[in-house]
Amino acid sequence: MKSKLYFTSLRSSGTDKFFDRFQKILKKIDFEKNFSHNDFVGIKTHFGEMGNVTYVHPAYIRFITEYYKKFSIKLYVTDTNTIYIGKRHNAVDHLHNAYANGFSYATLGIPVIIGDGLIGLSYFEHEINKELFKTVKLAKIVEDSDKMIIVSHVKGHIVGGYGGALKNLGMGFAPRPQKYAMHSTMNPFIKPEPCIGCGKCLSWCPVSAISIKDHKAKIDDNLCTGCGQCLEVCPEGAINLNWDAESHRIQKAWVETAYGFMDVMGKDNVLFINFINNVTPDCDCFGLSDNPIVPNVGVLVGSDPVAIDLASVELINRQESCSNSHLQQPIASGGDKFRALYPQINWRTQIDYAEKLGIGKTQYTIETV
Repeated sequence: MKSKLYFTSLRSSGTDKFFDRFQKILKKIDFEKNFSHNDFVGIKTHFGEMGNVTYVHPAYIRFITEYYKKFSIKLYVTDTNTIYIGKRHNAVDHLHNAYANGFSYATLGIPVIIGDGLIGLSYFEHEINKELFKTVKLAKIVEDSDKMIIVSHVKGHIVGGYGGALKNLGMGFAPRPQKYAMHSTMNPFIKPEPCIGCGKCLSWCPVSAISIKDHKAKIDDNLCTGCGQCLEVCPEGAINLNWDAESHRIQKAWVETAYGFMDVMGKDNVLFINFINNVTPDCDCFGLSDNPIVPNVGVLVGSDPVAIDLASVELINRQESCSNSHLQQPIASGGDKFRALYPQINWRTQIDYAEKLGIGKTQYTIETV
C-alpha cells in the first residue's frame, strides 16, 4: 500500500486562504486521535541560525500550536544544540537565538525547550544494530515525550544534497556525542591555491582544529571532528571533502539515527509537516539566506518521512528554477535542482537507505486540498 500524503499550495486569495486549507488537512489527518490526557507532545522544528531568515516562519508554528492546544495535552516546541560554534551551541545561547528569531512563549503560546539539555549532553542510548551504529544516542526529550510533530523546512544541504524530515530527525534529535559520531569520518582538507588565510574557518571550529600557517589554513586531522561547518563558512571554497564517500556515509548515519527515533516513538506517534518554500541552497544552520532556487511550492503532511521527503524533492523538481539564484544555469521543470546545486552528492542515498531500514516507503499518493 502506498503512503498517503496531503498537499496544499501556499497561495491565498480572499476566498481561498492557505490557513483554512491547512486546517482542513490537519482535521483529515486526525493526529489527535492518538492523544491521551496530559500527553507530552513536542513540535520539532529549526529555530534558524542568527542571520538566517528563511527557516519555517513562527506564524506557521503558531497556527499548528493553536490547532493542537485545544486538546488536553502538554505541548512544547523543541530543537537540539549544535556542535559548531554559533548561536545555538548551548541551551542559553540557543534560547536567546530562538527568541530573537520569533520562537518564544509570547509568540507561540507554548514553552520552548532545548531537547538535549544545557550543553547537549542530556541523552539516552537505544540499540538499533545497523550497519554503522549498534546503538544511537538520542536527546532525552525523545524518551520523555509521548508524541512528536516534525515540522521541516525543505532546502539544499552541503553534505546531503537536500535536507528535509529525515535530516530533521537524524541530526535534529541527536545530542552532541551522536552528532560527533555521525560526522566522525568526515575529513575536510584545505586546497592551498584558493585559500587566502582569512581565518573565518577558525572562529567556527568547535575544537580549534584549524590554524593559520604561512598565510594558509591548516586542519589538524587528530583534532577535527568532521562537523563540516568550515566547508559552509569558507568564502573562497578552499575547503573540500571526498564528497562521494563522505556524503554517502553521513546520510546513512543520520538515517540510522532517524531509525532509532522512530523505533522509540512508534510510527503512530509521529506526524510530519514539510514546508516547501524559501527553498534555499543551504541549511538553516547557515547564518545567512540566499535567494530561493525555485518558487514557493506548498506544504505536505503525512505520517511517512520517506514518502514526504521524496514527494517534496519531486515537487521542487517540477518547478522552473528561479533566476538570480545560486543555480548557475536555468533548470527546467523536471530537472534535478539539488543535483544541479551539488553535482557531487547523490541525495537519493538517504531516501533509499531509509526505505531499506523500513522507516517508510518511496511509493506514495498525494491528495491536494
